[in-house]
Amino acid sequence: MTNLVEIDHLNIRFTGERTVHAVNDLSLTLGEGEVLGLLGESGSGKSVTLRALMRLLPRKRTQISGRVNVLGRDVLALDDEELSDFRGQTVSMIFQEPALALDPVYTIGRQIAESVIRHEGKSERDAMARALEMLEVVRIPSAKRRLDAYPHEMSGGMRQRAMIALALACKPKILLADEPTTALDATVQIQILLLLRELQREFGMSVIFVTHDIGVAIEICDRVAVMYAGQIVEQGTLSQIVRSPVHPYPKGLLASTVHGAKRGQRLETIPGTPPSLDKTPASCSFAPRCSLAQPRCSEQLPPNVAISSGHTARCVLAEPMAAVAAAT
Repeated sequence: MTNLVEIDHLNIRFTGERTVHAVNDLSLTLGEGEVLGLLGESGSGKSVTLRALMRLLPRKRTQISGRVNVLGRDVLALDDEELSDFRGQTVSMIFQEPALALDPVYTIGRQIAESVIRHEGKSERDAMARALEMLEVVRIPSAKRRLDAYPHEMSGGMRQRAMIALALACKPKILLADEPTTALDATVQIQILLLLRELQREFGMSVIFVTHDIGVAIEICDRVAVMYAGQIVEQGTLSQIVRSPVHPYPKGLLASTVHGAKRGQRLETIPGTPPSLDKTPASCSFAPRCSLAQPRCSEQLPPNVAISSGHTARCVLAEPMAAVAAAT
């Protein structure tokens, strides 16, 4: 599988009154036609990673190091004009809250058409025709009438569909979805997930999908990278992460999810709170919350070891498994 995105040893710092080490030594890839899920609780660095891919982080307060390569191009080296071409046509993004992402003073049709005119040089008439086509693709009822609607005149589910239509208008090769179903009720959420999966296959896109809900990841992802305190602690195929997780953190996420086997039982929780990100981690960030922690977990940073093909974990518990796999 050809990798469209390659991120190597990415570090992101926010400076100001104090320094926040938001992302620490993150490496991942996104293959052609693949849906990769970034899974973790709030504050783990998922959305920051997506914004780094689009270079949307504030320049004056952000320090970025490492390599971010998209379709063979170094994103961190692009100038403003190149970035303007890159965003929307090569990589596009669905934001978490469409009510804030969509411009309230322009109609939905105008906002989609503007993107098409900018990137493809279409006439206004052709651009509006594309806007109508995209609203129909995302199954907005009375699509022609919705072209002239403002964001506040639409429901949350309709705004999210309009946001998807805007993101896909110029047929990007890579789609970044930042928790696009968080603000929606359960019925609309599953509709949006199914729509995204269908459109991903129809357009042949690669997708990075950010979520804190492992149930959502199961519905849409091919592969999952679990983030905690700015680091990827485990990654592998969906089956590997759901059926045989190694790191205690994804195990805790799975145990705290309601499903049939848990009926009538008390819901498990992960004790404690996430760590402060005011310094680069020198040991396992999850150790203070881990019931399986060993003394060396608090003394040194665990290595990222390969358990099997495509399945890695940053945990001392993974080392014996890796040794067995290497021996066989």
